[in-house]
Amino acid sequence: MACTIVWFRRDLRVEDNPALVAAVRAGTVVPLFIWTPEEEGQFLPGRVSRWWLKQSLIQLHQSLTSLGSPLIMRRAQSAISVLSQIIKQTGATQVFFNHLYDPVSLVRDHKVKQELLQAGVTVTTFNADLLYEPWEINDEQGRPFTTFAGFWSLCMDMAIEPEAPLLPPKRITKWPGIAATSPIEDLELENESEKGSNDLLARAWAPGWANADRALEAFVSGPLMEYASNRQKVDSATTSLLSPHLHYGELSVRKVFHSVRMKQVLWVKEGNADAEESVNLFLRSIGLREYSRYLCFNFPFTHERSLLSNLKFFPWRNDEGYFKVWRQGRTGYPLVDAGMRELWATGWLHNRIRVIVSSFFVKFLQLPWRWGMKYFWDTLLDADLESDVLGWQYISGSLPDGHELYRIDNPQLEGYRYDPCGEYVRRWLPELSRLPSEWIHHPWDAPPNVLRAAGIELGSNYPRPIVEVAAARERLEQALAEMMEKEAAATRAAFEGSLQGVGLEPSQADNMDIDRGPSDAPGRNLSDRSPHDQMVPSMFMETGRPAADGVGSHASERGANVQEAHDNGSAPVASREGGSCRRNWQPFKVGTVTPTLLRSHHLRTGITLSLPLQVYQLGRAIGHLIQLCIRMTLRYL
Repeated sequence: MACTIVWFRRDLRVEDNPALVAAVRAGTVVPLFIWTPEEEGQFLPGRVSRWWLKQSLIQLHQSLTSLGSPLIMRRAQSAISVLSQIIKQTGATQVFFNHLYDPVSLVRDHKVKQELLQAGVTVTTFNADLLYEPWEINDEQGRPFTTFAGFWSLCMDMAIEPEAPLLPPKRITKWPGIAATSPIEDLELENESEKGSNDLLARAWAPGWANADRALEAFVSGPLMEYASNRQKVDSATTSLLSPHLHYGELSVRKVFHSVRMKQVLWVKEGNADAEESVNLFLRSIGLREYSRYLCFNFPFTHERSLLSNLKFFPWRNDEGYFKVWRQGRTGYPLVDAGMRELWATGWLHNRIRVIVSSFFVKFLQLPWRWGMKYFWDTLLDADLESDVLGWQYISGSLPDGHELYRIDNPQLEGYRYDPCGEYVRRWLPELSRLPSEWIHHPWDAPPNVLRAAGIELGSNYPRPIVEVAAARERLEQALAEMMEKEAAATRAAFEGSLQGVGLEPSQADNMDIDRGPSDAPGRNLSDRSPHDQMVPSMFMETGRPAADGVGSHASERGANVQEAHDNGSAPVASREGGSCRRNWQPFKVGTVTPTLLRSHHLRTGITLSLPLQVYQLGRAIGHLIQLCIRMTLRYL
């Protein structure tokens, strides 16, 4: 009887697991999970994400044991070393696993498959994470879509519906000679200093595939009906809360799709138009998850640089002082600060708040979007690289259908739109809890007597805005004008066959697309951050930007010279504040997932955008330039 290794990764379930079902049908099964933090590199999951993984593995191990074959868990520096060892121990002739689509996994899986095939082992892979495989969805010319609308429209119009979910196996035949599994503590998914904080997560979340099924059932039978009307409310749990379950594959996206579709059919028959709209909106969110994997598969460089080249010359501010203030929730904008403090405390953010804080990061502070993407990866409970890439590229305007970079959303107006009574802000900013709703989203405009009655001293127990809306808008317009000037110079230089017009030597031409921050410069070591630098101030602490940040406290004064504050803020942060930190954050380095493997087959990095997309980019750039000129003209009339 054939022995098959089932290599579990982010498919931690026994229901609708194609690799597991196929292995059970083939004969004896060795379920295997390998934890290789060295292979994860800069994308090692953060503390809360690793806590979730640990709890999910515990439940999967229990389920597989009850079916007859326990989960073998190993920690190693490389997956191929453990696979080779288990193959030698068992004589396994087959390895089955389900597809992953992020750039790190694409490279690793390709190498593993090559080495196993050379060793004479059959490797079979399956789709367990998507409704349709990326290579099944193309435009009329056979090219990948670069806009979500076209992609999702084709998905929903496919002649064949996504496959129905598979039932879990009733029994698994165990390989008799397999060694016992390692204790889960040997994986070192959490250390002693993290366990206290992690215990709090268990009060709010229940990881594991069985719990994921219950969460789906509860959502479909209740909140789904009012999803359209409630999804924008940020002061209560109005979303599905299924994303962590989907990330680790505890829940099958096909099961989610068909469960929701069944409800839709019922509500259509009942004539419930509002509920039908809710289903369409929820399925659209599932479609965005699909699209994120589609983009990362077809354009595997998107975790490092923009899909479009429009931001190649944008003058990002590599200001670690700004970055620290944003992380700590001390920007002076209550809705932004509340979101960042919730993220640090719980590892979770409502999708609308994610958009608001990331838009502030990119457009107000003009920090490199890759810094924000990496911080979300480090701190979110449902951290998902593909979704992270899609979200941050959308906000920075580097997708063909992305958010316009020149458009600034006022956090004050966003606050009254999504948190009109200020309950969300009061929950996460106790120092503002006594402020009337009239001023809750712009305390800097409140009369002095109102601030005194609320116990608020701006610049002391709550900061003034780090940069005013008008100043941020003017600064962004200047940055866009500078970007367009550099782009025009680059275009002229390209026509002249030289790069001197943009101050680049010809040897640098191949790396022009990658925006390397100061910490990426050769020979420069970024100062290690203190484990206390994430501390969120209490209402009794001084919250002005300290001089140690390298940014003078005057930067938070209304009407302060923002450019002067930025110019003084180039030094790395070395904080000595008290508190606890999940992990020492460092802006991740680009260029780590660009081996030759990515230039072969569908794993190419040097994808040339199609002519229609180039024309689209040109039209978009011209449109932005015209709008910018009109706005600047009106300003001086």
